Amino acid sequence: MEKVVGYLGLGNMGHPMAMRIADAGYNLLVFDIDNEALIDFRERQIPAAESVRDLGDKADIIICSLPSNEIIREAVIGSEGLVTGGKVKTYINACTTGSNFAAEISEELTKKGIATLEAPISGGPPGARDGTLSIMASGPSKVYEEVKPILESYGNKLVFCGEKPGLAQVLKLANNILFATSIFATTEAIAMGVKAGLDPLLMLDAIQAGTGRNATVDLVMPNSVLNRAFDFGATIEILMKDVNLALEEGEKQGVPQPVSQQVRQMMLLAMHQGWEQRDLSELVRLVENWSDIEIK
Repeated sequence: MEKVVGYLGLGNMGHPMAMRIADAGYNLLVFDIDNEALIDFRERQIPAAESVRDLGDKADIIICSLPSNEIIREAVIGSEGLVTGGKVKTYINACTTGSNFAAEISEELTKKGIATLEAPISGGPPGARDGTLSIMASGPSKVYEEVKPILESYGNKLVFCGEKPGLAQVLKLANNILFATSIFATTEAIAMGVKAGLDPLLMLDAIQAGTGRNATVDLVMPNSVLNRAFDFGATIEILMKDVNLALEEGEKQGVPQPVSQQVRQMMLLAMHQGWEQRDLSELVRLVENWSDIEIK
């Protein structure tokens, strides 16, 4: 019998990822507490579970995309969580949670006979829609090989980090602190050029072919800043969570992080201005405001 793939959390990332799983022909079952998030799936006759526990009762493999560790803990190992489901045997975490939390969840699920694969992703909503996400995985190699075709429905770069719980999370945090750093470093550099009289599009074109290339240059600036749309698709609050987790991991490993600490301070300035729910591309406005320019 064909296995049922469950998807928990249909937000900016979960929605397109789940849709790509459906497009690949898998027997998909979804759940989200927001009924509006289910509309597109119902229109395509994709069934929805009645609750998290119901999802665990009906799906063999469950992929999770939820916004915070607290929400994940309750949804996965809470009194009415996935762990109480009678069918689920494999749990795939697509979220950025940090290595300590990953190990905690893995330990609890193992007690119930449920295998855990950490598989956080990078590439943002555009990558999720296009199926071009980078996926970093860790956990039992046998489980990874079994679910790899599912992961390939929404990712085109898969890296298996090893079987130790949390390894994929460390790699994802390394990626995200680099991304956060690139937002501020790139904005400062582009702002300098614009104030000197350079066309920002010309600057991006040159930098994309040079050693300064990064995700802010490739994606954030051209697609969300120059057009003033500020619609990359993830909130400042979410990136703040990841930066905090990266600093926590660095401290755990005994690695000095003065640059990353400064990035955190910049993000806290945005948070203290009430920007938590703004798109992360609006972090550019901090430097713009101080420089008295708009990059467009």
